[in-house]
Amino acid sequence: MGQIHATTIFAVHHKGECAMAGDGQVTLGNAVVMKHTARKVRRLFNGKVLAGFAGSVADAFTLFEMFEAKLNEYNGNLQRAAVEVAKQWRGDKMLRQLEAMLLVMDKSTLLLVSGTGEVIEPDDGILAIGSGGNYALSAGRALKKHAADHLTAKEIAEAALTTAADICVFTNHNIIVEVL
Repeated sequence: MGQIHATTIFAVHHKGECAMAGDGQVTLGNAVVMKHTARKVRRLFNGKVLAGFAGSVADAFTLFEMFEAKLNEYNGNLQRAAVEVAKQWRGDKMLRQLEAMLLVMDKSTLLLVSGTGEVIEPDDGILAIGSGGNYALSAGRALKKHAADHLTAKEIAEAALTTAADICVFTNHNIIVEVL
């Protein structure tokens, strides 16, 4: 049996708002859509933090649990929790095998967390991961640059993910958007 993967998460800080969007598709290998309505974006820490994953579903749930535990340990300090998860993830022989990435955000910070020890904060307040991540990232940057005056963070996130779903076979139009 092939690996089950879930893809495309987009996050944006825009005009004091934050939004994170994820599609609902879960695929088995490169040939079979197993689920259309997966929820890959979640609220954590009493709804003050958004987290989204791309990659292996079971691995992502492990990372969600680790991240939420670190958020609680560091009283909601997003940067500290992300760095500690990345250190633990990279430093543990078993955890290094996890195949997923996380985007995490609160009202002031947006970060990508990976198993290679990366904790990256974007310069432009936009990040995307997963199979359709580059499509969503490109669309989101164009929207923020050229239509920023009349779009909200939620509208940018939804439009960026819709564009990715139009192009990427591993991304569908069952889009969930969470806003802070």
